[in-house]
Order: sequence, then C-alpha cells, then structure tokens
Amino acid sequence: MMDAATTGALALTQDQVVRSDAFGDAITHGFFTRLGGVSEGIYRSLNCGIGSKDDGAAVAENRARALAFLSLGPDRLATPWQIHSPTAVIVNAPFGEERPKADAVVTATPGLAVGIVTADCGPILFADAKARVVGAAHAGWKGATGGIIEATIEAMESLGAVRASIKAVLGPTITRKNYEVGVERMEEAVAAAGRQAERFFFPGVSPDKRQFDLPGLIVARLKSAGVSAAFTGQCTYGDERFFSFRRTTHRGEPDYGRQLSAIAIQG
Repeated sequence: MMDAATTGALALTQDQVVRSDAFGDAITHGFFTRLGGVSEGIYRSLNCGIGSKDDGAAVAENRARALAFLSLGPDRLATPWQIHSPTAVIVNAPFGEERPKADAVVTATPGLAVGIVTADCGPILFADAKARVVGAAHAGWKGATGGIIEATIEAMESLGAVRASIKAVLGPTITRKNYEVGVERMEEAVAAAGRQAERFFFPGVSPDKRQFDLPGLIVARLKSAGVSAAFTGQCTYGDERFFSFRRTTHRGEPDYGRQLSAIAIQG
C-alpha cells in the first residue's frame, strides 16, 4: 500500500502526456499515458481507473498527479461511471461518491476538469475556447455509433458553445490493424449508425472477421456533427505506453488499468 500524502512528489513531464495544439492557451488538457504513476504490477504505473482492482490510494495519487499537471488540485476532477451509453451530463462541481452513469461530462466552470478513462475505447476532448465550454467523452463502438458524440455537442451548446467553433480531439485509441472483430460487430454498428459505418470495416483473417477502424469512424462522426476533429494517432494496443483491454485479454491477465483524459478551462 502507498501513502497518498506523496502527491506531487514526482511531477509528470511533458513527454509522459499526449497533448494537442488545437485548444489554445485558455484550455488546459491532457491525454495521460500509463507513465509517471505509483501503481505496481499489471497496473504500472499511472492507473487512473477507479473501477479497477488496483490499490485505491495508488489510484488517488495517480489522479492527483494528473491534476497537478493541469495545475489543478486533486479534488478538481469530475469523471462519470461509464456504461457505454449516449448520455452526457453537465457539471459545475466535482462528483461526490455517487457518480452519475454517463459517458460524457461537460462544464463551463473554470478550474474544474472533466474527464473519462479508457483502455482501447476513444477518449474525445472538446472545447469552444471562445464560449469557454469544454467536454470529455468516452466513445467505444457502442457510444460512437449510438449518439455520445452528438449528445456531448448538444450539452455544450446548452451552455453557450457554438457548434462551428467546437474543436474535438480524439486521443489514443485502438487502431484498425489491432482491432479484429466478428462480422456481427459490423452488422451491429451498421444497424445503429447506418450503412455509412460499413466503410470502417475491412477484411480480416477469415470471412467472418473484420478489422475495425474505430478512430476513423469517430473522426467521421465528429465531422458529420459539424465540429472540427483530429486524431492524435497513437494505438493503445500497439503502444506499451498505454493500457489496453484487448492486450490484457490476449495475455490472460486478470485485470487492467485505465488512462485518464481530461480537460479544463483555465481559472
């Protein structure tokens, strides 16, 4: 067990965090890797997943280090209980012990980070810097085809954001060559999102398999929704700097860590 009082003893460095130049100086953000934390074993080292079986004090310390990188206190983060839904919530303060079941969080409150955790799914950070509204969304295949992107944008608009001014950045996500699925997954995606989703599935090793370009689908959905969109380019499965649910499954490990992606309006 580790001592949570060590918060800030070893600050995260710029090369341990993926960032984008899309948001400007008024916004602070980070797509955090698994580097720079205190967790051990299969969770090594910056595991930010409350839902993992990691030591809770270690997870708290890791989250505090991520928040310190954003120049925020350890209690200035709101992350939901993710359920692969199309639900986005608006917040103006950190959640208590009862976190809402949702897959996106939006705020116009300066100095409050909104974030999500992932381990292959797509972490999307959103900002309208002029309106000073930000959001974070968790987009697995269900969320990406089921409406989480659109719900996040609509929640931001309700706080004064302008759709054409919103910039969205997709962070580290599993990519096509490492994401082979059954043909039924393609059929489910097409049923949810329409025939246009089919173009993000490619032939696999056998007739009943497909390689799924999840980042391509997410970026296309963002652009179709009317916002600026980009992908940072890292694959969570292929790059050991990131936690990966699929890699963990292939290795037969009993659990996995999650990386945090968070964004805040400068105070």
